[in-house]
Amino acid sequence: MTGWIIGLGLAAVAGGMGYVRLAPSDPARWHVGLAEGTLPGNAHVFCIRPDNRYGPIQGNPKDLLARLDAIAMATPRTERLAGSAAEGRITWVTRSAVMGFPDYTTAEVLEGPSLCIVGRQRFGSEDMGVNAARIGAWVQELLGLNERPGMTGL
Repeated sequence: MTGWIIGLGLAAVAGGMGYVRLAPSDPARWHVGLAEGTLPGNAHVFCIRPDNRYGPIQGNPKDLLARLDAIAMATPRTERLAGSAAEGRITWVTRSAVMGFPDYTTAEVLEGPSLCIVGRQRFGSEDMGVNAARIGAWVQELLGLNERPGMTGL
């Protein structure tokens, strides 16, 4: 009897792990404009704007987005979910190393011109800071900063 209970428990854990790793990502849910979508309270946001210390953007903001895309695509376990630099919005999905939890990062060129990046997790309410760290590392490389910046908010 105890063996059956343990077996059922292990099957439930394996099923949950399989769902996390294999559940499809719906671009209609995750690839939304930052101005039109509502962000969860636990989203991590960084913006390069004319009115903050990281702006103004020099040159074409879509070129900056294309450079960010190259940095993101070089990140382990990251793939482009939707969008392009030409479109002005890109969403990537990055999965955690062990469990394969998906995190979604969307970058978009906005009026100003501004480039805003938002990271959010699909499962759970806390990401232990991994989205903020990833966005900070991408921005540090993108702008050639000596240190990783904190989040700016919208």
